[in-house]
Amino acid sequence: MTPRVMFLNGPNANLYGLDRNGTYGTQSFDSIRQSCQTRAESLGMQLDLRQSNHEGVLVDWIQEARLSYDAIIINAAGLSYRSIPLLDALLAFEGPIVEVHMSNIWKREPFRQHSMISQAATGVIAGLGVVGYLQALEAVPQLLATKEA
Repeated sequence: MTPRVMFLNGPNANLYGLDRNGTYGTQSFDSIRQSCQTRAESLGMQLDLRQSNHEGVLVDWIQEARLSYDAIIINAAGLSYRSIPLLDALLAFEGPIVEVHMSNIWKREPFRQHSMISQAATGVIAGLGVVGYLQALEAVPQLLATKEA
């Protein structure tokens, strides 16, 4: 069976590559999407990578994932630090959840140093830019194998 992975990105991820400070790298969101799709295919996974600037849409997608996806990868972006609805939706998901951040949140402003959704995450990858996205994809098959064992 081909593992199905929902990869969610929160507010402003669609602007990756446009940040003047370079906090989130230079690659566009579309380029990142293509890199992730290529990596997922090489790992034998079906990837559904989505982005929304709206909290409720992300909650709806997480609830959708409960019915037909094996794992979730999520970069909730700014919602990581304040969204109880995202946390609650993730806590209802039974598969592995990998939280990923482009930047190292622990080297940034104090309000970014505590992610609420980490409470639901199987693991967290932060500060590696696009490499972190690809590593999250690589972790999923191992997490699914551990869960099944």
